[in-house]
Amino acid sequence: MKSVSVRSSVVAVVLAGAMSIALAGCVGSRPSQPRLQYQERPVEVLYSVGLERLDQRRFSEAVQFFREVERQHPYSPWSRRAILMQVYAQYQRNNYEEAIAAADRFIQLYPGSPQVSYAYYMKAICYFEQIVDVGRDQAATQQALVALTDVVRRFPSTQYATDARVKIDMVNDQLAGKEMEIGRWYLHRDQPLAAIGRFRRVIEQHQTTSHTPEALYRLVEAYLTLGLTEEATRNAAVLGHNFPGSRWYSDAYVLVTREGGQLDVEPEEEGWLRRLIPG
Repeated sequence: MKSVSVRSSVVAVVLAGAMSIALAGCVGSRPSQPRLQYQERPVEVLYSVGLERLDQRRFSEAVQFFREVERQHPYSPWSRRAILMQVYAQYQRNNYEEAIAAADRFIQLYPGSPQVSYAYYMKAICYFEQIVDVGRDQAATQQALVALTDVVRRFPSTQYATDARVKIDMVNDQLAGKEMEIGRWYLHRDQPLAAIGRFRRVIEQHQTTSHTPEALYRLVEAYLTLGLTEEATRNAAVLGHNFPGSRWYSDAYVLVTREGGQLDVEPEEEGWLRRLIPG
């Protein structure tokens, strides 16, 4: 589902571009025509028809008209607006590569424009929309993190930065989940050293995510497998101080004390919900 903030932000862009347009009933294209034939037309007409197609959710046709604006009137203010409209229309078509290319073109041509923040934001959103489950390659997730962080850094006080911060948390959780999946794979195949590297990365780079308690517990498991009781106890202690009521600490406490380690923090009693719903 497309982001609500994307829809609301494009409204502002569309209104800004449409404010000075006179829609004088000069629409002369055929809706069924798959490709827009070249015909020199007033820029206001091309842009207005593009907006009309956008409003009708005929995004492919809208892109054609906005491209004509850019091609026939490349140095006009309408061209700048048309590029941003192409970004949005391509995004709605799920044509993320073209949307990113249009956003990059706007950024390169108009770096000082007040609307450049929208181009950066839409570029980040296009990467974000391509995030897949943790079982697959996370290249788009990494690109989304870089792009979203760029939005926050460049435009910290905007609505785009507010939304980007929320999505950064989601992206970090996704990346942590991928590291956990790989770490478990190594651990189950008796490769504790490789597993430790993955779990430590979660703690060091994604410590604010929901995966941190399990990562600490898995470190306890891995260190005990290697016979490193002191390291296991130290990680269990960190887990106990930060998440004393989690099931991960309860399990870690059992593992460490069974191996002769001592922990200062006793596991908290299970909450009422866990007593009612085991597991």
